[in-house]
Amino acid sequence: MINGDTILFALLIVTLINLARYFSALRSLLYIMRDAHPLLYQQVDGRGFFSTQGNWTKQVRLYHYIKSKEYHHHHDELFMAKCDRVRELFILCITLLVVTTAAAIIL
Repeated sequence: MINGDTILFALLIVTLINLARYFSALRSLLYIMRDAHPLLYQQVDGRGFFSTQGNWTKQVRLYHYIKSKEYHHHHDELFMAKCDRVRELFILCITLLVVTTAAAIIL
């Protein structure tokens, strides 16, 4: 029989790995965004995005940009692919966080 702690630990490991994948994809998106969409890069505070002095309101701008799929009108296919990847990984991470939290409460 599988112990509840083992299930919770496995979910936590999978969630952390996917969270690392999400942050890595977000970093590469910001790197590509610097050349592909400089105005958006400035609007989302691309330089200070991961710093402690990062502006949260500017970072939310990137969330809304990706959530509403505004990148589908962009000319750079690599940029669009990275945006799709970040969006998919964000949805996966949020889902895993909810499932892991629910499992922690239940178990």
